[in-house]
This record gives sequence, structure tokens and C-alpha cells, in this order.
Amino acid sequence: MKKITYDILLKAKQDGFSDRQLAYLWKTDELTVRKLRKQLGVEPVFKTVDTCAAEFEAHTPYHYSTYETENEVNVSSQKKVIILGGGPNRIGQGIEFDYCCVHGVFALKEEGYETIMINCNPETVSTDYDQTDKLYFEPLTLENVLDICEVEKPEGVIVSFGGQTPLKLAKALEENGVKILGTSSDSIDIAEDRKRFGDLLKKLHIPHPQDGISSSLEEAKAVAASIGYPVLIRPSYVLGGRAMEIVYKPEALEEYMKAAVNVSPDHPILIDKFLEDAKEFDVDAVCDGKDVLIGGVLQHIEEAGIHSGDSACVLMSEAESVQVVEQLKDFTRKLALALRVRGLINVQCAEKNGIVYVLEVNPRASRTVPFVSKAVGIPLAKIAAKVMVGRTLKELGARLEAPLEHIAVKEPVFPFGKFPKAKVFLGPEMRSTGEVMALSDTYGEAVAKALIGAGGNLPTEGGVFISINDNDKNYDMAEVAKGLARLNFRIFATRGTSAFLERYNIHNTMVFKVNEGVPNVVDHIKNGNIQLVINTPLGEVSRFDELAIGSAALEAKLPIITTVSAAAAVVKGIQWMREKHSSVKSLQEYHNEVLS
Repeated sequence: MKKITYDILLKAKQDGFSDRQLAYLWKTDELTVRKLRKQLGVEPVFKTVDTCAAEFEAHTPYHYSTYETENEVNVSSQKKVIILGGGPNRIGQGIEFDYCCVHGVFALKEEGYETIMINCNPETVSTDYDQTDKLYFEPLTLENVLDICEVEKPEGVIVSFGGQTPLKLAKALEENGVKILGTSSDSIDIAEDRKRFGDLLKKLHIPHPQDGISSSLEEAKAVAASIGYPVLIRPSYVLGGRAMEIVYKPEALEEYMKAAVNVSPDHPILIDKFLEDAKEFDVDAVCDGKDVLIGGVLQHIEEAGIHSGDSACVLMSEAESVQVVEQLKDFTRKLALALRVRGLINVQCAEKNGIVYVLEVNPRASRTVPFVSKAVGIPLAKIAAKVMVGRTLKELGARLEAPLEHIAVKEPVFPFGKFPKAKVFLGPEMRSTGEVMALSDTYGEAVAKALIGAGGNLPTEGGVFISINDNDKNYDMAEVAKGLARLNFRIFATRGTSAFLERYNIHNTMVFKVNEGVPNVVDHIKNGNIQLVINTPLGEVSRFDELAIGSAALEAKLPIITTVSAAAAVVKGIQWMREKHSSVKSLQEYHNEVLS
């Protein structure tokens, strides 16, 4: 490092090397390179993007950094707040975070702040230069954010609106003297750190699935054996469930560990007991440190273990017990206050055998915030932004409970139609690329609207294939099959499911599973005999079958249902499709009904 001169360092920066890259090459750390760079006077300047192509003088507040001599940024003396955006858009990080960033900008402008956005994705609303008072089109790295903070000297930085990408910068920014607005980096770390989070749950007497941490294959095997298979395994600090997997046996665990260590070598592997056949929930809320506003309780229609971004959800499910919903709200309030959250918080839970388990807590914006906000008519992100700069929920006149008189359904949109050979099996790794929302006064219509909006459709006649696991062979599933029979669908079923349906006097045609014989279910799909697939997997073998069935159904453009609750919803949707008593209202009409 002693041999590094001004000219060498300037040339390296002009050639595009980051401080972190140089630290790696020079076998030191990023902050040491930064300190040397500042000592030598090698610092970036910020240029204005020429939106007028040099024909006229550009006045847009749209800037980028470079290593030259003239700085074109005009720094005001007004109080200001920097918001970190979501960074590059990719599968696994929803564009929903951009909604929160933009609503945060709107709220802070109302509070009299100059708003500054740092983001590097040209496809977002937050990077439209007329949205914020000033936009820095820069990578979301510690180096770039610190450079901008030194120039602008903001009141603070908001890291909790852009998802996991900016959230990972919170601790380092705070250590470098930048004030983090809202929830502290320590509280964020408690929620992210399995051990600290587990200790908090024990202190609050909140149930949590057994879990463990491992940094080697031997440790992982020991933890999985003590917890019991199946287990949910993942690298820590993952984005969009990336590299998460449900593992059923030691051999699969060994294969995963070989790959997972390469995915995230700097962090340990997290292992959780996987709750099969459980109902999963999301709760979105805003906390000001004293009061908690419950935005909404969403029940996932898909099974537990499927990423929340991929699961269809219903807001305030009419079918769920009041006791479970109140338990979810109570846990959310306790966790928000214990974590000293100031702003948004998302709590993910699962219910099995009457016990509500907290799976994880995200003291930040979640991808369901836009959906909940629009469904209930309360701008959660705007309220959260105002809370972050010191306002209270009482001052803002916010209701702590959001009444809902209608049904709201969120349906994910998948890219499988563009990738014919892609595996359609959903799991803990996010695969959706968008979502739609449907509102109605009835559950069936909301489900049907959502499926149509997502680019699918529901058949009103033909054949339906049913294959369900032993745990789903119950009265609820029998009612689903009876409903389909009453709608004059011809029912095809695998051997075990066929016998179950016969016990309820439901006529059906038995078909072979994949590899049992011919014609099997895939043959029937290819021959056009089946228009709807209901397949509820449980266990490794069932999931293998689902891959083959799912691929065939995808090729035939058939809807695939993977849970009994979703199947029940589909039956109601088909009934609505038959009756066609459609209701069309604007969001404002729905919200006025709630307020009146």
C-alpha cells in the first residue's frame, strides 16, 4: 500500500475499479483503500446527465459519478433525506419495493424534506428524474452511498424501502457515521441473525420451528438429524429465497452443501424444520415505537414452504378462524415493539394443528405492501416514511386496524410459458415475475378474476385430474370433488385418491401415476382429456411426480392447483364463471364503502 501513488490510484478509479476490488487486489480491506484515497485526494465528482443532447443546457437533477475535476451538483442547505432504491431488478427481488421507495418520496416531500434517490435500475419509477428532487444513478454499494452522503450531508438515509439489497448496507453505513432513519441496524441484525432472533422469540414466548446453524457438512448433518427431516436449508442473508431448498434425506443435504457453500461462502447455512401441510400467513404493519398499525393479514392459498412472492394470497380470509388471526396480530405487535421498529415490518407465520409459529420477521418493506395498501386503502409506505422522520401514528390520525368489507386476492404471474422445459414446481426459491390483484364481494369471483388477470383461465367443463396426499384425504377435499362432480366435470384420479373418492361415493376414473403404466396421467393430459390439474404433493416422491405432471400441464396450458384450499377456491371460481354475475368497481368505490 505504501507504493500506491496518486497517479496509480486515480488511473485505477478512472478505469472503473471499486475500492472493494482494489482492496482484494492489494490484500487489504475496503475502508483502508477509502482512507488512502481520501488522503491522496482521489475523490469522485458528480456530473449531470445531459437530457437535452447538448442542444440546450440541461437542468435535470440526474447525476452520476466519475473521476474528473468539475463537480456539477448544486448542494442546497435544505433538510434532506436519502432513500436507497432496490438496485438491479431480477427474479427474486420484486419491483414492489420500488413502489415503497416512490411513496416514501411523496411522503417526505409532504413533510418538507428534499428527497434524494440512489438507484441504478433504469426500468423503475424511482429513477424517473422528475420523481425526486435529486437522483443519483449509482450502484448500491457502501463506497457510492458514502461518497454521496459526504457531498449531500443528509439528515439520514432510509434503507428499509428497497428490499434486501440496501438493507445489507445498514450496519456499515452506521459504522461510518451515517444516520439510519427508522429501524436501527441492530434491530435489523436481530431479525436477520438466527440465534439472536431465536433468543428474542423465546423471551417473548412465541413458538418457532426448530432450527440450527452450520458452517460445515458435519455440523449440517448433526443439526438436521436433531431437528428431523424434512428441513428447509438456505444460506444466510439470501435474496428472494435464492438457493433455498427443502431436503428430505442426508444424501440430498450433502449435495446441497457442496453447492450452497459456493453460493454464500461468507455466511453460515441456516437449517429450519419444514412444516409440511401447514397454512402460511403474512402480516404487514407499521410501528412508531409505541403503537402498531396492522395493515392486513394475508393467508397464502398455496402450501407452506412456497416463497411468499410465488404464493397466491387472500386478504382477511373468510375461512380462517378469528382466533388464529388475532394470534397473528398479537405476535406482530409484540415483535414490532420488542425490535423497536420505526416504519414497516412484515411477519411471516405458519399455523399447524392449532399452533401459530413465527417463521421470520422483516423490519423493512415487503413485497406485499403495495397489494395490502391498495386493498385496504391505506398508504402504508407513506405512513411509514413519515414515522421514520419522527411523526407518530396518532399525530397522523392513522387507524390501528384496517377494516375490510371485500375480498382481495393476489395471484402471481410466472414466466413458465416462455420456457417450455422449465420446472414448474414451486418451492422456497422465488420464481414469479409479477402479480395481479382482484377485488370482489365474493371469494369465488375474486379468485376467478385473479387467475384471468394473471393470464390463465378456469375451465367450465371437461376433465379434472386429482392426486392428493394422505393428509389431504379428508372431508374438505371430498367437498371439493363433490363440487366438481356437481359442475359435471369428469374426474380422473390416481389409485389411492380414487379409492378415497369412492368412499364418498364420488364417481371417478382411475389412472396410472407416472412410471406406473400407460396410459398414465401425462398421456391423458397430452390427449386433451384433462382441463384442470389438482395435485397436492407431500414428500420427495410426490414432488418428483409433480414435476412430470406440471411439465405436461404447462405445455397444454392447464391450470395447476397444489393445495386443498386453492382447489376449494377454484371450485367457487368456476361456479362464478358459470353464473357470470360479474361486479366491476373502482378501488375508490371499494374504499368509500369501508369508510361510509
